[in-house]
Amino acid sequence: MSKAVRLTMAQALARWLSAQQVEVDGAALPFFAGVWAIFGHGNVAGVGEALAELAEDLPTYRAHNEQGMAHAAIAFAKASRRRRAMACTSSIGPGATNMVTAAALAHVNRLPVLFLPGDVYASRRPDPVLQQIEDFADATLSANDCFRPVSRYFDRITRPEQLLDALPRAMGVLTDPAQCGPVTLALCQDVQAEAYDFPAEFFQSRLWAPRRLRPDRAEFDRLVAAVRGANAPLIVAGGGVLYAGAEAALARFAARTAIPVAETQAGKGALAWDHPQALGSIGVTGTSAANRAAAEADLIIGIGTRLQDFTTGSRTLFSGKRLIQVNIAAPDAIKQGAEAVVGDALEIVSALDKALPDWQAGAVWRDANASAVAEWNAAWAAATATSNALPSDAQVIGAVWRQASEDATVVCAAGGLPGELHKLWRSHRPGGYHVEYGFSCMGYEIAGGLGVKMAEPDRDVYVMVGDGSYLMLNSELATSVMLGFKLTVILLDNRGFGCINRLQEGTGGRPFNNLLTDTAHDLLPDIDFASHARSLGADAEKVCGIAELEAALDRAKESRRSYVIVIDTDPAVTTEAGGHWWDVAVPEVSNRPEVRAARRAYEDKLKGDRT
Repeated sequence: MSKAVRLTMAQALARWLSAQQVEVDGAALPFFAGVWAIFGHGNVAGVGEALAELAEDLPTYRAHNEQGMAHAAIAFAKASRRRRAMACTSSIGPGATNMVTAAALAHVNRLPVLFLPGDVYASRRPDPVLQQIEDFADATLSANDCFRPVSRYFDRITRPEQLLDALPRAMGVLTDPAQCGPVTLALCQDVQAEAYDFPAEFFQSRLWAPRRLRPDRAEFDRLVAAVRGANAPLIVAGGGVLYAGAEAALARFAARTAIPVAETQAGKGALAWDHPQALGSIGVTGTSAANRAAAEADLIIGIGTRLQDFTTGSRTLFSGKRLIQVNIAAPDAIKQGAEAVVGDALEIVSALDKALPDWQAGAVWRDANASAVAEWNAAWAAATATSNALPSDAQVIGAVWRQASEDATVVCAAGGLPGELHKLWRSHRPGGYHVEYGFSCMGYEIAGGLGVKMAEPDRDVYVMVGDGSYLMLNSELATSVMLGFKLTVILLDNRGFGCINRLQEGTGGRPFNNLLTDTAHDLLPDIDFASHARSLGADAEKVCGIAELEAALDRAKESRRSYVIVIDTDPAVTTEAGGHWWDVAVPEVSNRPEVRAARRAYEDKLKGDRT
């Protein structure tokens, strides 16, 4: 008869999490690198006590904001190529709902994170309990039901023994390359403290090896034939290339065949920026070289991309082209009428290399792409060159890139910076570019930088953030200082939401409620960001101009704690080179002639040229 171990539900949960291993580069590591926790009445007595017992085997980290800690966990998973993850636990009310935004971010970006929010009493003895959301039509609902649409797997634990089924299911989703995403296990707070005789073997260590799906033979043969018949093929590398570890294979294949490669936001860094076939970013924030290749290609092969509208120019950039989608997830592989090749990116790129041993793109296609790259490099140099004017985002990016080591990682998320970084940041290595642009979530930057640093503590992490995002969520700067994970934060202050102000004016709107000067106010605060950062424990200074920024970056390298550099930037200037049309609907009816003109231009774009 199997031995039993009497444990509370929370103790069993913590013990099981600590026993899960994953294979990374041939070595076994804990899949869960730790648990982020902000305790409250809904989890401190149960989960909190259980985690305290396992502090050495399953580290617990204390954050300052539930959304922030979840962003850090998600960034850790992204930087770990989805091989490892973290869990996040909160109480039942605002602590839980604070994490819903982060769950949505993880869902969009297909990143693993385990959410463990406390929940109401399963017994309903103290119903309604503190912070409980009541639905008079459905007594089974709680605040945690908000997680349902943004979780890949959701369960509510109302009995301790339900863990025997729920935890393996959760782990299956977290480690599956196609289903990967956030998992939520809502933990009823009375059940957390209830005991059960769990089978001892349930807590035995288990090694989860990465699954690699090989393609269907017929689908793969069609891909090979398509490449053989193409005169001007283009590969679009997405995040799936990096998660599959296929970047080296892709670099070899592209170099041998001379097929050019463009990169999505998630796929940026798959090729080094100076690889002979690297065209840089594609789409709305793409380089002129990549977008020209997309316009002239007769075959486009997407590898590991979900074809988001910024990649496809709102479905116009690849229009009329033969599109083949290589993807581990079948729903992604058939998007936009693509011919599907379902499977692991590394398996398929490696097999494609073997199947085309003597094939190369023609000299005309190679020469055209090389010429386009040279033109783009000149545009890059012009955009990032220093001047005496108020710096642009591009000039700041150029300065940080010049000062950063080849092993450094840049982190960003929302506003105008991700578009400028997608165009202008030159990645030396995979993982050197970490921009969350699937959900484009303001506030991700500093917490995300912390997660990246925890995943790769030996690398320098540069966080680029606008003043708007910084004001939304900066508390994990204090956490980075507390935990000793140094970040270098470059805070670009354009005094408002400069990116959306440009979009507002570009669609005919009046400047309204984006830049601080265009808001309703009695007094415009002169925010001292450097003093604020110092109050959170970081070293900080404000600089004027690019030369002072470069000197400050040198000083930041010498600091042992997180270092914030504040610089004023021009909210109106953005890089004109490159780019592609993006479908932003303009009102059909307006009293403003500028809006009516913008609407006519928009309708013309819908009918005709949308470059």
